[in-house]
Amino acid sequence: MHELETLIRAVPDFPQPGVVFRDVTPLLADAGAFARCIDALAEPWLGQGVHAVCGIESRGFIFGAALAQKLNAGFVPLRKPGKLPPPVVGMDYALEYGHDRLEVRAGALQPGERALLVDDVLATGGTLAAAQALLGRLDVALVGAAVVIELPALRGRSRWQGEAPLHALLRY
Repeated sequence: MHELETLIRAVPDFPQPGVVFRDVTPLLADAGAFARCIDALAEPWLGQGVHAVCGIESRGFIFGAALAQKLNAGFVPLRKPGKLPPPVVGMDYALEYGHDRLEVRAGALQPGERALLVDDVLATGGTLAAAQALLGRLDVALVGAAVVIELPALRGRSRWQGEAPLHALLRY
């Protein structure tokens, strides 16, 4: 994991003062490190019968699509509003300064299907919790969630509900 950590760039005061943004683009640009990252993300879920990997917009798409290939599963994007053609199923959720929404194409996931959630960073946990609730609304069997980076100081893990495991590769 140390090799992966060296490829995560800390960008102070972005997107606003006081925030340290964790930039994954150097990791993505290194083919070998990216492959090792996907292998490490996949490891807990191998043999778990994952049918679909649900990637959260937008960097969750990058990791999620590669992880879906590794797990021999389909990929389902969870998008921000207005990005998918109708019909869609959505979930509204609160942010620190406002509200947002995640949507999935109606019929993209079937009740009982085994799905894995994927995102790049777990910060306050609002988006991941909304994605979890959205899959619950669809009666999908949530296998768990995988994130590349967790920021424990922001306590996002506390918003994760239920017994499904939440796996993070790196913590800052």
